[in-house]
Amino acid sequence: MVKKYLTLALAGATSIAVTSCNAQSGSFKTLPSGLQYKIVKDDPSIQKPAIGDYMEFHIKSFIKFNGKDSMLFDSRVMNNNQPVPFQVAPPAFKGDLAEGFQLLTQGDSALFRVPVDSIIKAGNQTLPWMKKGAKQYIEYSVAVTKVMTADQMKKEQEAAAGKQVAIDEQIIKDYIAKNNIKAERTASGLYYIIEKLGTGPKANQGDSVSMNYTGTTLDGTKFDSNVDPAFHHVEPFWFNLGIGQVIKGWDEGIALMPKGSKGKLIIPSTLAYGPQSPTPAIPANSVLVFDVEVKDVKGK
Repeated sequence: MVKKYLTLALAGATSIAVTSCNAQSGSFKTLPSGLQYKIVKDDPSIQKPAIGDYMEFHIKSFIKFNGKDSMLFDSRVMNNNQPVPFQVAPPAFKGDLAEGFQLLTQGDSALFRVPVDSIIKAGNQTLPWMKKGAKQYIEYSVAVTKVMTADQMKKEQEAAAGKQVAIDEQIIKDYIAKNNIKAERTASGLYYIIEKLGTGPKANQGDSVSMNYTGTTLDGTKFDSNVDPAFHHVEPFWFNLGIGQVIKGWDEGIALMPKGSKGKLIIPSTLAYGPQSPTPAIPANSVLVFDVEVKDVKGK
């Protein structure tokens, strides 16, 4: 099953951007850590993020080689043109890109260059082109769309989720009516159909459950499956129920199905991935449909 979004797209950007780049400092300023930066746009906003605060931004990584820019990563492409959410954390090493985020406010955009020497010194994975002392850099472009404290983030998410509940409910009702589906509804807004009732035990919180599944969006687009060879993981999917290893709709829905059951879960976005899409195949705030089979249940 698609893993919960997001080990921040930034992590992917850092690994993707590991390639040769000889950069001149030019008009860049250099922090004591060695991180170079250039503010491209300075918005009048004054709220800079502190450790633990939240940001949303678009981020690209690229190299300059022979006077040309070569794009390596673009979060707009990876994340359906939506900004990447990020909780500000302390830099992992001197020259880490994370340090630069604390220089920016909402509306700002900037360029950053992370010294390869810092990456090597921190013990991170290196590639043959990386040469210590060669003044090589990995370059990033960041455009900040939002800066919030943890409290501001929580309030915004709660308000948005409250509105989305009603939107999802209507979407699901329309879908059920259009497809002449008879489904049960739980208090949370999850809809489910048990097509075959198993005779085995139901899973309790913490139990290990083995599943077969196929996930689609409401228009029928398949985004993951462990029974379809196209997704390259045709094997039973194991998880521990009720401890957050899967989306909330799964934790609730699978608990309703005894071992041996087959059925369908129609999961509102608030019980799925919400606004944080884990893959371009799942648009933000998508209602998801899963065909599921409970293969096995094992106690804690």
